[in-house]
Amino acid sequence: MSGHSKFANIKHKKEKNDAKKGKIFTVIGREIVMAVKAGGPDPANNSKLRDVIAKAKANNMPNDTIDRGIKKAAGADSADSYEKAVYEGYGPNGVAIIVETLTDNKNRTAGNVRNAFTKGNGSIGTQGCVSFMFDQKGQIIIDKEELEDECGEMDADELMMTALDAGAEDFNEEEDSFEIITAPDDFSAVREALEKAGIPLVEAQIAMIPQTYVELTDDQAIKDLHRTLDLLDDDDDVTDVWTNWDE
Repeated sequence: MSGHSKFANIKHKKEKNDAKKGKIFTVIGREIVMAVKAGGPDPANNSKLRDVIAKAKANNMPNDTIDRGIKKAAGADSADSYEKAVYEGYGPNGVAIIVETLTDNKNRTAGNVRNAFTKGNGSIGTQGCVSFMFDQKGQIIIDKEELEDECGEMDADELMMTALDAGAEDFNEEEDSFEIITAPDDFSAVREALEKAGIPLVEAQIAMIPQTYVELTDDQAIKDLHRTLDLLDDDDDVTDVWTNWDE
């Protein structure tokens, strides 16, 4: 499990190794279904689908797999149907946790999420109990090494101006990465402007960004939180997990 800074790794990220790839592809496949059913199969007229396709490519999903998913979701006989369900709760020392899911069985998903919290000595809360501690934003991460490889001439100032001119709200520089923040409505336009400029994106997503952070110093509390997060990562229904843990 990757550590995180206050900017570049706000999300508890799923590891992109071979063992996790099947899970990631399952999640993206469901997101394709949701995007197609909401806005149609043509990416040119469906910004949400364009975002999901960009995410799929960033995770090395084969183009033919993406195309098959779109065609299947658009088919008149497609029986695939998923609902978005969001769960909120607390981990050790009041760490806030938001769990986003796409599911075809809410009872199963709710039980699995509740079990993940319980196993880590946390607790599920009511809707809205922790979401007020986060801001929903577009978040784009760019690796400095990849940027130099792909756009050797581009420095931080030029990257910042490209992002701001496209509608970004904020630009942060970390030791080995850059983070670009947008309003949710401007996310697609900023992402597409960066891609058009040939800038490689490590991650581009609508994120829940904490307003404040909670530190854990007790070894058992850290172990408990890892237990919850690992169980959530292993659940195919879970698409995203957000916390305000300052690792």
